[in-house]
Amino acid sequence: MSMGVMRSGGIALAAFAVLAITTAAPEGARAAPMDETIAVVVDQAKLIKLPEHVTTIVVGNPLIADVSLQSGGMVVVTGKGYGATNVIAMDRNGSVLVDRVIQVEGPADQRLVTVYRGASRESYSCTPTCQKRVTLGDEKDFFSAALEQAGTRSKEAAGGK
Repeated sequence: MSMGVMRSGGIALAAFAVLAITTAAPEGARAAPMDETIAVVVDQAKLIKLPEHVTTIVVGNPLIADVSLQSGGMVVVTGKGYGATNVIAMDRNGSVLVDRVIQVEGPADQRLVTVYRGASRESYSCTPTCQKRVTLGDEKDFFSAALEQAGTRSKEAAGGK
């Protein structure tokens, strides 16, 4: 009889633990299996939940992805360039807790228009009119001009400093 009570209590405790884990992470963050690839779009960020006792993060190629450790084991993964790299998370003793692949892919935006002129490429975001879009792989002068315009706009929006 006491065995049945312990079993029920164990199930209730386990259900509470699952509920606590699933409600503790901020909206949009997800705890994925540790062997799953982290897929992120270039120039976008994704929240990932890692073990809470992570103290050190190492990114294989910071030109492909940036990973920022937040409190409670939350990390922000930002796609910086196309390709794949890895992230290693360690505890304060240097033990590896997580070693996962980060795959950075291009946008799946259906409003992206790519114009090819010979070997040169230009990208535009068309929502509803087409505007220059800073996209890795675009022709150098086009990319530089679009980036300069975006920088000038951001500077002006911040008060011209």
